[in-house]
Amino acid sequence: MPCEGCMERDNVSTGATMEFLLLGFSELLHLRVLLFLILLIVHLVTLAGNMMIFMAMIMEPSRPPMLFFICQLSAIELCYTLVIVPKALLSLVVAGGSTISFLGCAAQMHLFVALGGAECFLLAAMSYDRYVAICHPLRYAALVGEGLCLRLALLCSLAASAVALGLTVAVFRLPFCQSRRINHFFCDVPAVLHLACTQSYTPELSLLAACVLLLLLPFLLILASYARIAAALLHVTFPGGRGKAVSTCISHLAITLLHYGCATFIYIRPKSSYSPARDKVVSLVYTNITPLMYPLIYSLRNKEIRGVLRKMLRRKKTAQVN
Repeated sequence: MPCEGCMERDNVSTGATMEFLLLGFSELLHLRVLLFLILLIVHLVTLAGNMMIFMAMIMEPSRPPMLFFICQLSAIELCYTLVIVPKALLSLVVAGGSTISFLGCAAQMHLFVALGGAECFLLAAMSYDRYVAICHPLRYAALVGEGLCLRLALLCSLAASAVALGLTVAVFRLPFCQSRRINHFFCDVPAVLHLACTQSYTPELSLLAACVLLLLLPFLLILASYARIAAALLHVTFPGGRGKAVSTCISHLAITLLHYGCATFIYIRPKSSYSPARDKVVSLVYTNITPLMYPLIYSLRNKEIRGVLRKMLRRKKTAQVN
């Protein structure tokens, strides 16, 4: 049964003129300035780190497949933070929260889910790259070429965008309660679903389907790749071979655990366990800290990335001298 005060949208103009109120961190008014400064610094460092890796990869004439995937991952993280963080910063500046239009909220949700889903699919593609590199090193160049990388990158983006569009349409076709107050700093799916004026579990089915396609399916592919890698490493006998192979997977495993750990906690659970305060803290880590960690992890663990960054810095110094 729908709750009292539900707002049915009978035509397009009603939805187009409707607005939501993002409460953000309105319960932490005394920490607003501190939170704003911390978020702004983290945001700028994240942008600088991912931009540096992205530009270094673009300037590198010969990119192996893993560097190509890292370049795409940095591009996704750049867009990801630009979709979420500016609105979060605005909610800290405006007392009582900031408004966002119906279409703006839908667009933000679609972009957020599409970028997050593309990252899930991309992590699966990167695990396949590691599988081929370790289990079939002699055929690596033939199996993982530039054409395959481009097709995988395009497929990741298109598949994630299609699933995100379906989820966004399903969510915003629901009737919403008159309060229209989203207790979050962006239009996250659980926070918007919490406003739905229905007592049934039908609205959660779309989120469950999206989680299966964007989270579970890529995660199973990653598990399958690493199961094959682990089986192959059991047969490695030459000294240092096993450690060298494992070291090439450490960065990818760390990124995968960070991404899937937070996403699983937020999205794979029933609506009844929704907790605004807890979700905002986890989302803050998910949308700000993990994108900051990605360039740090790859720049510290991947010697190819370090080499490309050193070459880029040398070119910059040479250009300044000339």
